[in-house]
Amino acid sequence: MTLLTNISELLRPLSPDETFEGIELIKLCLSFGLNFLMVWIICHFLYYPKGRRRDYYFTFILLSVAIFMMIYLMNGSQMEIGAALGLFAVFGILRYRTESVPIREMTYLFYLVAISVVNGSTDHMDLLEKLMANVIFLSVAWGAERFALQRKVGCKYVKYDNIKLITPDKSQELKADLEERLGVKVQRVEVGAVDFIKDMTMLRVYYIDNSNRLKTVDHMTNLKDDNAFE
Repeated sequence: MTLLTNISELLRPLSPDETFEGIELIKLCLSFGLNFLMVWIICHFLYYPKGRRRDYYFTFILLSVAIFMMIYLMNGSQMEIGAALGLFAVFGILRYRTESVPIREMTYLFYLVAISVVNGSTDHMDLLEKLMANVIFLSVAWGAERFALQRKVGCKYVKYDNIKLITPDKSQELKADLEERLGVKVQRVEVGAVDFIKDMTMLRVYYIDNSNRLKTVDHMTNLKDDNAFE
């Protein structure tokens, strides 16, 4: 008798309020799943193969989830969304001002924030519209990584000790010397600060990079705890 009673309770028609709550829960799960899937695809297949930065990978995922939940649960209130995004901006400035964030990482950060805001919005958008918006986001990011932003020229800052070769008439000798020392095909060289007392100069060397990988160390202008010529 108890079993039949339990089955009857499970099969009884849901009240309008319970039906509404069930539908809202399904919408939340579907929207969250779509957002997490898109963010993971972009991070794992577009950002990480070139960047290889697990710290940013971790940051992108968690920040996207946090923003999605914040936007969705606020149910589209413009004032609340504006205030919350303002707080995220303040905390973002406080967090990221302590170190130089590469432009690629910063671009992905804002891109994923935009995706999470779109997916978290509950006003005037159904699931199909969100799906189409995500397809557009994903297609643009893939196209940019595959074609427009494909890295073919690398850049290194070099502290150079042979200032006799920095004159314009000896540019070919300078390239040959750098290619022998660095083991890369030099495309062009820019001469920076010159110290004639120590026979040192700072060079920005552009070279052919076939690895298609981002190397943040290339943009270091000096060694740790080291000034340009000391």
